[in-house]
Amino acid sequence: MIEKIVDSDNCMRYNPYMDATPFLERIAAVLNHHGLDAVLIGNAAAALRGAPVTTVDFDFVIHSTRLNVEKLKRIANELGLPLHRPYYPASKLYRIGGTEYGLQLDFMPPVSGLQKFESLKAHSTEVRFGHSWIQVADLRDVIRGKKAANRPKDIAALPALEATLAEQEDQEED
Repeated sequence: MIEKIVDSDNCMRYNPYMDATPFLERIAAVLNHHGLDAVLIGNAAAALRGAPVTTVDFDFVIHSTRLNVEKLKRIANELGLPLHRPYYPASKLYRIGGTEYGLQLDFMPPVSGLQKFESLKAHSTEVRFGHSWIQVADLRDVIRGKKAANRPKDIAALPALEATLAEQEDQEED
């Protein structure tokens, strides 16, 4: 699934100009098809909001219900990827695929530092990919979530996210 380039030394290198749109179109289509109500958070959401960040996965917040777990099973099956709980029982995170599959989708209940799902969704924006859409969290909510998580990789991303937000707010004032 990840575009690769083979150079003249027959070494494989990842394409530095890779575009995530095909991934996002497929993800949006399958989430919409199965009716999973989810909000994209994390660096993927931040990148879609204009922040200069990158990621290897797509993180979503969902309601942790039996029905949604069934939907996740059907989504994983349609994508031909495994569904597992990598941090069970410590975490309620569900993962479809993984970096070894070229696609990793993480689904979790509202995380520390973020509001309830309904509030997170109310602040999000529907972004179209092909004929489907993904709800993308507001950059302020992404920043709140990263501050609350307080992991080194989240703290490292904060200056870029905060600078992007400040620039966007300055542009709104003009």
